Amino acid sequence: MITKQLQAYKDNAVQTASGPQLTLMLYNGCVKFIKQAMKDVEKADYESKNKNVQKAQNIIQELMITLKPEIEISQQMLPMYEFINFQLTEGNIKNEVSHLETALEFVTEFRDTWKEMMKQEMKGKYVQGAQV
Repeated sequence: MITKQLQAYKDNAVQTASGPQLTLMLYNGCVKFIKQAMKDVEKADYESKNKNVQKAQNIIQELMITLKPEIEISQQMLPMYEFINFQLTEGNIKNEVSHLETALEFVTEFRDTWKEMMKQEMKGKYVQGAQV
């Protein structure tokens, strides 16, 4: 019963999240899956590692799809996402944590930057709203 309630809560959180919140959720999920894949390599659980790397890759591919080519930052992000995807692939094929660590560093940095941008955006809205 608790599992169903938790899943319903998670589903509701995703359905009611704003675009920026969804992006943050994707980054957090990607970090989680990469970390789990790294643990799986350490335990030599290659089937689980493969599943977790594929989940992380699916998230990176989703982030790539949502980029808007007309925005300059998107043109800069695409090669970085491709690099992350390459590192995930290499880590998966070679069972080397170093590739997964590299991917994790990039995704964590992007997530932290995104989170900070969201904070600044909210701060700006709050200040703007207070002035009106």
